[in-house]
Amino acid sequence: MFRVSNNLVGVLNLLAFLLSIPILVTGVWLSKQANTECEWWLQRIFIVLGVFLLVVSLAGLVGACCRVSCLLWLYLFVMFLLILLVLSFTIFAFVVTNKGAGQVLSNRGYKEYRLGDYSNWFQNRVNNAHNWNRIRSCLRSSKLCSQFQTQFANDNLQKFYAESLSSLQSGCCKPSDSCNFEYQGPSVWKKTESANYSNPDCNAWDNDPNVLCFNCQTCKAGFLQSLKTDWKKVTIVNVIFLIFLIIVYSVGCCAFRNNLRDNWKR
Repeated sequence: MFRVSNNLVGVLNLLAFLLSIPILVTGVWLSKQANTECEWWLQRIFIVLGVFLLVVSLAGLVGACCRVSCLLWLYLFVMFLLILLVLSFTIFAFVVTNKGAGQVLSNRGYKEYRLGDYSNWFQNRVNNAHNWNRIRSCLRSSKLCSQFQTQFANDNLQKFYAESLSSLQSGCCKPSDSCNFEYQGPSVWKKTESANYSNPDCNAWDNDPNVLCFNCQTCKAGFLQSLKTDWKKVTIVNVIFLIFLIIVYSVGCCAFRNNLRDNWKR
């Protein structure tokens, strides 16, 4: 005799199975369309997530509805590992995103960001040359600074200083304010000849659209600020997802216990 817990686990896993199909199809489609490393990275996430949902939901669906205890046990084991993984990541994300904030500048609508303000773990990720080359490639391919140039092309200096820029725009598409370059456009600045800059980012700046400040410490800091903001949003979603997983796991345990009871009665 089926019990409510078995039916509920079956329904939840049927929904997860149906959800895995469009996710998997999206991943395959992205793999055909991908032109940059960023897109390749995105399609791998979709494919892995789609396959994972497909396999786990099938195990839970068959285990609950067909009363196959070994599959349901496997499903619960994977769910338990997933709960631990989500919990660990959520705690880790709270810890590493606890540090870092933009520096408010006088008479500026935007902030500037310093790499040293962020957690050591974040700093180590972007200071790794291989990692930063991939991130920089993604930022370039996203047309971040070309859109920035177009958006503020008509601004004079005073209006530009009043703009509210994103952390990536502030860090990667313009030089640091401490360089005191001459403004000629949002992404076009004239360096003072034969000047000795204490800030290494001033020497790293170039008006070449493929260079700009992509090699600057402020660009790395701006990227970390953007990543930090995204991670904080993800941790909120993770808490909700974790509660949902615990509820599903509890219902699954009841279904597993029902299966064992039915097997003993046979």
